Amino acid sequence: MIIDAHQHAFWGDRDDAGLVADMDTNAIDRAWLLSWEIPPDQDDRLYHKVLSPRHLRPDGTHAGVVLADLIIARDRYPDRFILGYCPNPALPTAPELLEAARNIHGCRLCGEWKFRMLLDDPRCIELFRTAGRLGMPVTVHIDVPYRPDDTGQLTYQPLWYGGSVANLERSIQACPATTFIGHAPGFWRQISGDADRALGGYPSAPVSPAGRLYDLFDRYSNLMGDLSAQSGLNALSRDPDHARQFLTRFADRLLLARDDYGPKLLDFLAALDLPADVQQKLYYQNAERLLSADPA
Repeated sequence: MIIDAHQHAFWGDRDDAGLVADMDTNAIDRAWLLSWEIPPDQDDRLYHKVLSPRHLRPDGTHAGVVLADLIIARDRYPDRFILGYCPNPALPTAPELLEAARNIHGCRLCGEWKFRMLLDDPRCIELFRTAGRLGMPVTVHIDVPYRPDDTGQLTYQPLWYGGSVANLERSIQACPATTFIGHAPGFWRQISGDADRALGGYPSAPVSPAGRLYDLFDRYSNLMGDLSAQSGLNALSRDPDHARQFLTRFADRLLLARDDYGPKLLDFLAALDLPADVQQKLYYQNAERLLSADPA
């Protein structure tokens, strides 16, 4: 059994049938389908090449990966997909929209949270607390607002989301009944103790001790991490010896996820020759456990 805990539909040059074909090729049984709502003032044309032209707005901005498309995919392949949705927290009715998505459309997850606002903004806290009450894990995308340039000077990053892991930690503390799933470069760079000095979004140096993720996972039982996208794979492949130790230590807290097509992550994990119990937790048991509780 394999569950892909971070996937989208009608994106990256594939429709829902193309996604299912890719899952079949890679022996993936089920996938979590996550939305990505893009407010007009947060749109960037960089992403248009991987998003469906159906959702281009009249003003030239893109609406993102919308819930309506995910519902189409789930209804066509009900045995393959689990539905997620995250409304824009800036909307006054965001908590109500999340609850309606669960009640009307059977959404099980709150995600993908990917907005240019701080994770501990009070509007986000209200949304996250609603997700916790409803038994919906929250997948959060973190890209830091500042990174050092070649001279070591902190430089503003226009495509930031959420803030830093300090903002994530304050959200975790404020929402103890909510399960958070960390994702993206701003989360995974913190696997290494030199995260604040590392250049680029995908550091390549071996992992150094005292990465903040260790402390966060040790302190907060309601924090998980998904291994998806270039960020998750890079955090592991930059130091394979460390990866095996990290995956084994936090086997209860990590989810196999791709946010992509193809076998890259699966091939890397297979090459690590992980213990069978660790592999089973990563591949499907943790994902099943997160959605096993009865919702409120």
